[in-house]
Amino acid sequence: MIKVVTVCGNGIGSSLMLKLKLEEIAKENQIEIDAESIDSNAAAGKVADLFVTVKEFADVFKDNQKVVFTRSYMNKKKLKKMYYQHC
Repeated sequence: MIKVVTVCGNGIGSSLMLKLKLEEIAKENQIEIDAESIDSNAAAGKVADLFVTVKEFADVFKDNQKVVFTRSYMNKKKLKKMYYQHC
């Protein structure tokens, strides 16, 4: 199981939409993930296999955290490509 954390400013808007979209992609491809959406302040102390967010939050992550950046929270094709490149 892959632990994926989606990150936005408050952890309830765009990161929640992104979490749901990643869960959908994982289910379609028979990949087990444990996804969670959180706010940017909580991201630094979180442990996960992969963090997904936008570049505006790049400075909240530590060097040892695997982070990928997306420009679209809803573009399924781009999210799927990004997911497979980093998992």
